[in-house]
Amino acid sequence: QGPSDTVPTDPVSIAVALADKLDTLVGFWAIDEKPTGSKDPYALRRAALGVIRIVVENGIRLELRKVTHAAYAALLEHLCDDAHFLVSSDGVRASEFWGIFNPEAGEFFLSGNLTAETAIWRQQPSSSGGMELVEVFPSPAGLGADLLSFFHDRLKVYLRDKGARHDLIDAVISPEADDLLLVVSRVAALGIFLDSEDGQNLLAGTKRAANILAAEEKKGTAIADAVDPTLFRQDEETALHEAVAHAERDAGDAIARQDFSAAMQALAALRRPVDAFFEAVLVNDEDAAVRANRLALLARIRGATGQMADFSKIAG
Repeated sequence: QGPSDTVPTDPVSIAVALADKLDTLVGFWAIDEKPTGSKDPYALRRAALGVIRIVVENGIRLELRKVTHAAYAALLEHLCDDAHFLVSSDGVRASEFWGIFNPEAGEFFLSGNLTAETAIWRQQPSSSGGMELVEVFPSPAGLGADLLSFFHDRLKVYLRDKGARHDLIDAVISPEADDLLLVVSRVAALGIFLDSEDGQNLLAGTKRAANILAAEEKKGTAIADAVDPTLFRQDEETALHEAVAHAERDAGDAIARQDFSAAMQALAALRRPVDAFFEAVLVNDEDAAVRANRLALLARIRGATGQMADFSKIAG
């Protein structure tokens, strides 16, 4: 589907369309035929956009890594018969089986090392039992990660065309994000929150915390592994510590329910204690233990908000 074409809505049509497009993408990735620059002779960008539109516009939860892995396993199974089998390969020499097709059982098994290159070998009909290398394909893990990154790039274009801010998209998308519908929902909730006064103020405080942490980490300054409340010297430290604990828990629970609006509301409770902390507390205290503890408290802020998005990537 192009940007203006209609997408299927009937369950059977959706399943067929997704299977067709995902099989196409996995197949071309397996032989290392990917779009480069302006060249896309097999319309693979269009195929990826079609998957995105079908998933998002029909509200479908789909774990792309699992689906592409299954499609790749089916492809490799199709390429193997009773004279061929799959092993991991470190160049030319076979090193470790990760998958094998059993012709008697008619089954294809995945096991062992999924990170190495995948080679299809042909068993030679000789007493020596020699092997002939037929083809080398990407590892399932490598192909899945690379194809997911391609989907992320296409999703960014799709969302920007829908009016979403590019910095919010970058803040939400992580290399592991394979549920595209959840990414879209997170971007929408984050955009609504940041249009509010609480959102803007929390963004400023969180970015300030992240910038301080980044500067101190670059200098090699010690940061405590965990916050120690016995080292607090000011009420604002205690208040922020308690607020972060509540926000971290409530936002995490909301995210687990995929209620991203509630997650942002939970994080909004950090706004005032964060502001009060920076107004009253000097992070770079002369006492190394106090300083390390305060930096750990800032790391808790970054961790709490990071459940939803990487605020350091958001403009403002």
